[in-house]
Amino acid sequence: MQEEMLRELLQAVQRGEMDINDAMQRLRLLPFESVGGFAHLDQHRAIRCGFPEVVFGQGKTPEQVVQIVRRLAERNDRVLVTRVAAEMAQVVLEQIPEMAYHAVPRLLILNRSPDTPKRPGIVVATGGTADIPVAEEAAMTAELMDQQVVRLYDVGVAGLHRLLGHLEVLQRARVIVVVAGMEGALASVVGGLVSAPVIAVPTSVGYGANFQGLSALLTMLNSCATGVSVVNIDNGFGAGYLAGLINRLGDPA
Repeated sequence: MQEEMLRELLQAVQRGEMDINDAMQRLRLLPFESVGGFAHLDQHRAIRCGFPEVVFGQGKTPEQVVQIVRRLAERNDRVLVTRVAAEMAQVVLEQIPEMAYHAVPRLLILNRSPDTPKRPGIVVATGGTADIPVAEEAAMTAELMDQQVVRLYDVGVAGLHRLLGHLEVLQRARVIVVVAGMEGALASVVGGLVSAPVIAVPTSVGYGANFQGLSALLTMLNSCATGVSVVNIDNGFGAGYLAGLINRLGDPA
């Protein structure tokens, strides 16, 4: 939508339908746009990075999220809001019914082109069922980036045969997101089985000595398996976004 806007502005000036000063005023919205005195939206993000700015919902009021989403939706086909509580989602959906709320990963998504072909190659695996909310945040982020995701849930190291039963799927992947709490060993195991890059996501799932995900984070950072990188605790969005970028390498610009 950004590129179309630039093209339309140029054509309007060339046809004499718009004054150059008016066109310049419109262009000023592209680098960033001030919203309500509380946000500066990066309206150039889609052009630079291939995906619009993503909104972190936690800590914002529902009214702030509504205003931000409305401005982003005017210039982008896709809008993603992360860390959205159900109460906030209800307010936003009442005012922007075009969006959809996904309660498990706590995501609000606007997608006006859901039938765009998806590129295969991403696997998202979890150690346990309790890790699914973070895994779904990763998987749905990648899918919004037009990536196809295979989910392998509850394949942790406490029952290694569950993981090995999907070895062929893992070895066909171009990039794997591994989401695990407790001791976080699953990422190292997967990294030793595949040639694809592994993005490890520690979660805050676990008992007291897990320290809200710190033990899993340290395990993943100290992995002896090669090809394993690590994102922050519970950062499914960051892992899904990175997986999407990796999987689309080689696509035409």
